[in-house]
Amino acid sequence: MPSEDANARTSFLRFVAIGDSTTEGLVDPYPDGSYRGWADRLAERLARTSPELSYANLAVRGRKVPQIRAEQLEPAIRLEPDIASVLGGINDVLRRTLDLDRVVGDLDAMTSALSAGGAVVLNFTFPDPTAVITVAAARIRARVIEFNRRVREMSAARGSVLVDLEQDGIAHPTLWCDDRLHANAAGHERIAAAAAAAIGLEDGCDWAQPLPDPPHRSAAARYAADAVWMGRHMTPWLIRRLRGISSGDGREAKRPELLPVVTADR
Repeated sequence: MPSEDANARTSFLRFVAIGDSTTEGLVDPYPDGSYRGWADRLAERLARTSPELSYANLAVRGRKVPQIRAEQLEPAIRLEPDIASVLGGINDVLRRTLDLDRVVGDLDAMTSALSAGGAVVLNFTFPDPTAVITVAAARIRARVIEFNRRVREMSAARGSVLVDLEQDGIAHPTLWCDDRLHANAAGHERIAAAAAAAIGLEDGCDWAQPLPDPPHRSAAARYAADAVWMGRHMTPWLIRRLRGISSGDGREAKRPELLPVVTADR
């Protein structure tokens, strides 16, 4: 729901996004192969009412919340945003070891610091990933529910804008790519629409309409799809974790400076 401050402000000059692969834009490619994602899409929406908007995206894939705070918060503050997004935590939740107190504490610290600099801050809950991930489903679902509960409390205490993806219809198989970890283009568009609605932007979009139920699949078809997914996506992910390797190793932010917003046709 939009906060009172967000309702009073729908015009911004500097948007800075921090986070992990979701905010970097995986897997939502531009025609040239670079990644777009929900934050780019939200910047385009913001630019409709704020043509002078500039936008930076400091997110890097694979980052856990403590890394986001350590690596991205200070550069974000230096850019003096008047609107900022902080989306992270799924890389922490999916790991066997999880310190939820630290994760939410770091999200709270980032929200507080950006708010103190004058930014309207967007925080996010997560959709239920077990709509597409079936391995260790009960444990993952319980962690996501508790994470979301704490983020809601933190956001209410800080007066930030909550983009409640748990309630906004993102947990639908048609909105996720084959790796079951990243939204596809339609999913990123829906996240951007949810964020735009949360800050009070009015664009006539009917994004919140329920999606049709996915086609029924037999148990054999589901097991076969799960086996393919395990071999193609989950096993390499687990091997990287065991080796201490991240998909973001050696990568830098795709948009580290504030730049004018351009259309997606490139």
